[in-house]
Amino acid sequence: MRTLIDIGEAELKALDRIAKAKRVSRAAVIREAVDDFLGRSSAEHTAEAFGLWGNRVVDGLAYQEKIRSEW
Repeated sequence: MRTLIDIGEAELKALDRIAKAKRVSRAAVIREAVDDFLGRSSAEHTAEAFGLWGNRVVDGLAYQEKIRSEW
């Protein structure tokens, strides 16, 4: 799919240098950068979600049962 974005002249020159060094197109470099960004963003959200109880001494199930008993 095509999309239109605005990129500064300095960034375009840097992308062209990278593309030339890798012997790929500018579009390929941009796709690689976007894939990398999305991968890191997804990993950050996953890391935030897992292990939330890692620093607690209370067992998660015991905590849940305690909270439910208050209802």
